[in-house]
Amino acid sequence: MEVKLWNDKREREMYENFAELYAIIKATEKLEKAYVRDIISSSEYETECQKLIAHFKTLAFTLKDTVPSIERFADTYKMDCPAAINRLVTSGVPATIEHRAAAATSATNSAAIVAECVQNFITAMDSLKLNMVAVDQVHPLLSDLSASLNKLGILPPDFEGKMKMKEWISRLSKMGAADELTEQQARQLHFDLESSYNSFMAALPSACT
Repeated sequence: MEVKLWNDKREREMYENFAELYAIIKATEKLEKAYVRDIISSSEYETECQKLIAHFKTLAFTLKDTVPSIERFADTYKMDCPAAINRLVTSGVPATIEHRAAAATSATNSAAIVAECVQNFITAMDSLKLNMVAVDQVHPLLSDLSASLNKLGILPPDFEGKMKMKEWISRLSKMGAADELTEQQARQLHFDLESSYNSFMAALPSACT
């Protein structure tokens, strides 16, 4: 005896769409695992992933009334496809495109922070040349420089500039706001800034300079 899953053409289309959605989710899960395990190349992965995402978006729109939640659909049919759900529902783009976007953002951010560090170095050195040696003039400049150096992830924690600025900030914190650096102190600070600046420029990867 034949058992029908549908009563009319509309129901038949719905179940066929369910089957296609199931197949897309399963295929995406396999593709994600293959990419992570280096079984396929990045270009092959990206091409196939874009196709699956495009088909998924079209089908999800068609089924939006009957399948309002893809996650619930996957749970109902016990699919256990977390990578596919992330790629199709949460991300919506291949992992390769995500990685390129993240790298571009990181490079842009790093370049901006490098420019900020350079500006802070130059400002601090120029201020000393202009004889701005009062603690309440020098301290903010060194604090800004220290903060910008700490934001740049490519520099190690024990980077010369970081350590020297920390020492100077600590020294200035023990002095009064109106106190001034002696000529010898100002000369030493300028030397430390120049030395740290040269080390900073040498430590930068060519992409940032």
